[in-house]
Amino acid sequence: MTRGGRQTDQDDPERKCIATGESRPKPGLIRFAISPDGMVVPDLMGKLPGRGVYVASDRAALDKAVSKNLFSRAARQQVAVPPDLAAMVEAGLARRVVDLIALARKAGLAVAGLEKVKDWLEKDKARVLIQAEDGSERERARLRPPDGPESLVTCLTAQELGLAFARERAIHAALGAGGLTGRVVEEAARLAGLRRAAGKHVGGRTALKDTKDA
Repeated sequence: MTRGGRQTDQDDPERKCIATGESRPKPGLIRFAISPDGMVVPDLMGKLPGRGVYVASDRAALDKAVSKNLFSRAARQQVAVPPDLAAMVEAGLARRVVDLIALARKAGLAVAGLEKVKDWLEKDKARVLIQAEDGSERERARLRPPDGPESLVTCLTAQELGLAFARERAIHAALGAGGLTGRVVEEAARLAGLRRAAGKHVGGRTALKDTKDA
């Protein structure tokens, strides 16, 4: 298990990506289900019934799966793919990351704001540093992740990160030790994979509505 609370890859069951043909742990994949009417549906929580179809959490892999009709081949039937599937997945993952951070905040496992985050880092309470991708380089350089690059999350915009703390914007946040922290790290890694695309910032577009009550 990593410092942030994630299970190691050896603990995770593997599935094969229909686009790359590579097997990898499930946290690095996006599961899709086929609805009764033959529509491809993102199953971000992995709970929808039926045989799942998996694609790597990577924009190029997802685009390939859509353009080459690999969902139909994997499902062994003709299926319909929503034209905005990639956007649907990205928005859903962004929502999950924000909601998980909000839950961590309510549990006392997350703080936001430069001084609070700095205090947690100095007291070794922070396990993960979260910084808004669209924050200035000078602003973000004021803090360092507690355990190297693997303990840094940068896939959210300042507006998205702010939603998790019921404020308009946030540049810095930190997560303490706990199971929610591991879940944030895993979901953020999947979101970052989708937002790493040619000509697109990791932070991407804000795809959320206000979640003050999250």
